[in-house]
Amino acid sequence: MGTLTSRITLRDSRPDDWADLATLYPQAFPEEDLLPLVQALLAQVPDVLSLVGILDARVVGHGLFTPCRVIGHSGEAALQGPLAVAPAYQQQGVGTALVQTGLQRLAAGGVRQVFVLGDPAYYRRFGFRPETAVVPPYPLPAEWTGTWQSLPLGDAAPLGPGSLALPGAWLQPALWAP
Repeated sequence: MGTLTSRITLRDSRPDDWADLATLYPQAFPEEDLLPLVQALLAQVPDVLSLVGILDARVVGHGLFTPCRVIGHSGEAALQGPLAVAPAYQQQGVGTALVQTGLQRLAAGGVRQVFVLGDPAYYRRFGFRPETAVVPPYPLPAEWTGTWQSLPLGDAAPLGPGSLALPGAWLQPALWAP
């Protein structure tokens, strides 16, 4: 890791991080309002994995991993996202550290597969590949081909075929459309 990531502390988020998260998300996603989703996931979903990256006593990155399942299959799964890094700290390893730490924690906790809707060029570095056997809760637009991806953890066999079952906070069509 580079010098910046060696200075960042990763830890589970706490309620007193909310003010920093409320500042971080509009900076990281100026064209999307993800705060209601983040707030709902933190408040309503037991066992959500919420990690923050701290630098100089403030949150500069945040990653969420929501427990979910594939309908008709046993085995733990998770949906990664959102992942937010303050613009001044992007492309410096903060997001990578959050994702890697989250994947390690999920694997240690018995999660078999992680899903993500995101940039294939970014998530490929972690081993994510386009997912075709497990479908998201809403159809994705054609221009998003390849953005629905998954990563089996450890030596686990991939889950599927089937549909991803998610907590209610994720069941908003606008989250799955441009």
